Amino acid sequence: MMKKILLSTAAVALAFTAMPAQAEIDLDVGGYFKGYGAFVDQDERTGAEVNSFDFLKDTELDVTGETVLENGLTVGFHSELEVDGDDSAAIDESYMYLSGTWGRVNFGEETGAAYLLQVEAPSADSNVDGLRTYIQPVNFNSLGNGAAAAFSVVPTGTELEYAQDPTGETTKLTYLTPVMNGFQAGVSFTPDSDGNSNDIEGVGFTDQANTIGATYEAAGRYEGQFDQVGFAFGAGYSHGDLEDNAGTAATRDDRQVWNVGLDLGFGPFGLGAIYKEDNAGIQGAGVEDEDTFVVGADYTTGPFKLGASYATFDNLEGTQDLDADRYTGGVVYTYGPGMTLRGSVQYVEFDRAAVDVDATSFLLGTQVNF
Repeated sequence: MMKKILLSTAAVALAFTAMPAQAEIDLDVGGYFKGYGAFVDQDERTGAEVNSFDFLKDTELDVTGETVLENGLTVGFHSELEVDGDDSAAIDESYMYLSGTWGRVNFGEETGAAYLLQVEAPSADSNVDGLRTYIQPVNFNSLGNGAAAAFSVVPTGTELEYAQDPTGETTKLTYLTPVMNGFQAGVSFTPDSDGNSNDIEGVGFTDQANTIGATYEAAGRYEGQFDQVGFAFGAGYSHGDLEDNAGTAATRDDRQVWNVGLDLGFGPFGLGAIYKEDNAGIQGAGVEDEDTFVVGADYTTGPFKLGASYATFDNLEGTQDLDADRYTGGVVYTYGPGMTLRGSVQYVEFDRAAVDVDATSFLLGTQVNF
């Protein structure tokens, strides 16, 4: 009897100790804080007045871990967590990666190759006029001509940025080649661009009305130096398959986006221009693609960087005849490792159906990377 009790006790102990093996990965925690004070003078819709001064911020916590195996393969994981109060700790990106002399593979919620290899123009403050817009001072939900409470020139959710990421952080598979003599290429595949099959609900739906299913991306980037001029040239293309056209008034089509960009460096001076075209998955008589053109310049001296940019958007957000122009100038001062003070002034003007609205904003803030 005693022998049976001892065997049973040993079995229970073994059940608790026989846990699945865990990868030996050291985790690093990082992220950033971007905080600004914003003064804005903008045209408003009747009954939708906005603050002339407010605080704006964007905060993110990043967790990265990786290990190098004996065969030289690097295995890692990266996750980004939005930790501002109004984000409810939302996950922004979450993916694993494998890398070696043969290149790199990303698998999970991450932007695709067209964005990862996209060239960015110089800017006044990349948080407000860069590839992505992290700080948006103008309230587009209110921007209008004041004619009526229901009238607004600019659609809700409008963003003045030129990042090529038609699938966002939807689950995808991306391969990036190693950098060979300054050249790097990449491809991405997203099975369900309007969904995300990452839980226990099974795979996504297909043949859904007016939705984009699989998206394929390809991009290339070449960096080098000619005489005393450094340069970066890049281009990317994204194609998303329309699952089903339900015959809506604005006829849907496959989503097609492409960009080309060139950035030049002359000692302390930088100059660059980017063009992007996006059909927004819409076709039909009189419907034109969204065209975006951005040009920027900067000058760096010691801890100071002075910059300026101009961006023009035609048929913004796939809205026919909605055009916008943005002018930005500013200065960035580095006061410590990963710490900057940023000041800028920005003017934006929108035109639609012979109605013009505009806004002027002044921003003063800081960014701390940790």
